Amino acid sequence: MKKRVLVLCTGNSCRSQMAEALWEAAGKGEWESESAGSRPSGYVHPLAIKAMAELGFDISAYESKSLEQFQDQSFDIVVTVCDNAKEACPVFPGAKTLLHWPFFDPADATGSEEEQMVVFRRVRDEIKTKIENYLNQ
Repeated sequence: MKKRVLVLCTGNSCRSQMAEALWEAAGKGEWESESAGSRPSGYVHPLAIKAMAELGFDISAYESKSLEQFQDQSFDIVVTVCDNAKEACPVFPGAKTLLHWPFFDPADATGSEEEQMVVFRRVRDEIKTKIENYLNQ
């Protein structure tokens, strides 16, 4: 049976969406990943989609979801990737393990699209490294 992880952030438009895809890939078939937000934005950020496409991941069909739809589900791990999400769900009853890995919100990046992409790539790569290091320990 696959282990399950839920990645939470505020808007569920960037960090948690990228983490959902990256965890699924790094889990090599042993993990099912989901993502949600404490205040879902209603969309997946276009630059997150672009940054993930650079690594061969298509997250264009992903949807911004509310953590409420997962409240009654069991997860092996719940990971909060921002301080706001940690505050919104300090206890997640369905989680065996709760981890807090805060990452900068790339949606807050300013400048030209290319300058913003630098931030999206950096955060994407930080998330990828964190997940791979965790799963390989």
